[in-house]
Amino acid sequence: MKAACLLPLVLLVCLFATLAVIGSARAEEACAGRDLMAEWRSSDPAAVAAVEKEAAAIPNGKGIFWKIEKPGIPASYLLGTMHVTDPRVLKMPDGAAEAFAAAATVVVESDEILDQQKAAAAMLANPHLTMLPQGKSIADYLTDDEEKKLDAELKTRGLPLALLSRMKPWLISSYVALPACELARKGKGAAFLDMKLAQDAVRDGKQLKGLETLVEQLSAMDDLPIEFHLKALIETLALGNTIEDVMATMTTLYVNGEIGMVLPMMKAAAKAATGKDDTDSADFEQRVIIDRNHVMATRTAPILAAGNVFMAVGALHLPGDEGLVELLRKDGFTVTALN
Repeated sequence: MKAACLLPLVLLVCLFATLAVIGSARAEEACAGRDLMAEWRSSDPAAVAAVEKEAAAIPNGKGIFWKIEKPGIPASYLLGTMHVTDPRVLKMPDGAAEAFAAAATVVVESDEILDQQKAAAAMLANPHLTMLPQGKSIADYLTDDEEKKLDAELKTRGLPLALLSRMKPWLISSYVALPACELARKGKGAAFLDMKLAQDAVRDGKQLKGLETLVEQLSAMDDLPIEFHLKALIETLALGNTIEDVMATMTTLYVNGEIGMVLPMMKAAAKAATGKDDTDSADFEQRVIIDRNHVMATRTAPILAAGNVFMAVGALHLPGDEGLVELLRKDGFTVTALN
């Protein structure tokens, strides 16, 4: 399943729990953004039909809360999350709070979300993952026109290019990918869902396990060419308020359990904004979603073998032929949607 170039920037922080603790808050603004699917139902029903048709073909595309069972061991649970502080996301579906309270072990993408100093130290120890080579700047990879456009777009967000010129483009994206209201909430200390679950697990004396390290997550982004990340950054910044609309729509789809619709919706939004079908992001989806699905499934299987686990990972890791739900089934677990 290919995706438009809009995906990397908007999905970046949503796909990496540890990256959600990196960044500084911009001035607080009211949360904005339109529900694009609701608008399209009136203005462009064909677009809605196309999104729904593509989503219907994605295995396990409905539901964010799943029960994991295997004969002879206590049941475990899997919650798909968004790494945001939106109260609608923090609420969790019916039964999830009870399953969490009863669990002996809590599994999250990375337990480093509880230690920002450790995350910062990991970044400092691996500067090649976040910074351009010595003597290089973003300007070296841009035409003069592209540099001017990027500088102008970043300045509107209070981020002059001169201050960020040695950062790798995807890291800049982590500062600008989310709406100002979300960054402001995080800047004031609000915990996103995965962090809150990890904090509560430690508070309640549960065993907390992480499936990835920050370095592994950074490496997944760094494996993709800088030219790809630059294109994603430039084109997505140019979309303006469309990013907030996409985030608002994504959140609504998440709350409704329509995870299979998220990527098709984003492709439709990109096409509506640019008039183009852009399929450059297949490598992004493979490296950042699918490859990591396999790592998570492999590392969580022995944990699940003991039972009584509450596992919380980004919801986009759940659906698809190579999503976590299907991979856990291949490991012999029965996985059933509860919502």
